[in-house]
Amino acid sequence: MAANELAIEPVLTLGPLAITGTVITTWVIMAVLALAAWLMSRRLRLEPGPLQTALEGVVSVMEAAIAEVEPKHYRVLLPFVGTLWIFLVVANLCSLIPGVHSPTRDLSATAALALLVFVFTHWVAIRISGLGYLRHYLAPSPILLPFHIISELTRTVALAVRLFGNMMSLEMAALLILMVAGFLAPVPILMLHVIEALVQAYIFGMLALIYVAGSIQSRPSLQAEE
Repeated sequence: MAANELAIEPVLTLGPLAITGTVITTWVIMAVLALAAWLMSRRLRLEPGPLQTALEGVVSVMEAAIAEVEPKHYRVLLPFVGTLWIFLVVANLCSLIPGVHSPTRDLSATAALALLVFVFTHWVAIRISGLGYLRHYLAPSPILLPFHIISELTRTVALAVRLFGNMMSLEMAALLILMVAGFLAPVPILMLHVIEALVQAYIFGMLALIYVAGSIQSRPSLQAEE
């Protein structure tokens, strides 16, 4: 059975609900991250130790990256975008564990992430700009409403398919190289996998951030036209 089939093959069935390997891996990752966040938040000190210093450095880097794109509302975007980055890094790298497949090589998982980005984008825009944000779908003419909707849907689909395709091709390439070269070159392959996994997590998060920032900035542009 192919590796991808293992990820989507039902492992547990609860009535009409089928639990796949992707779902189980995703739940485990979320549970581990939630537990780690809870434990770390209970050990915060005014004089941080090495671990707290490293964590604060990671948060500061993510905060600075978000502020570069959306300086006015970066504190509002940090929890979602930062969590998305951390989850994707762990999800992309978990395939390095023998017998574990990355959830992001399953299209259903990447589609769920893209749908979360879609919902968060419009929720933040409405929260900041009010329901008047929706008026940009009618600008400059109501005739363009169907095209705006198609644009929103296609970029969401593209976000899901892009991550899925890159992670699937990455694992397949690593598998083919191991089949041809055996274990003569495991370290370069592992390094390539780590770098590519980090890059894909960063790109997905940045695209999500750009979509959110674009939705927030659409309201001021309407006010300028008025």
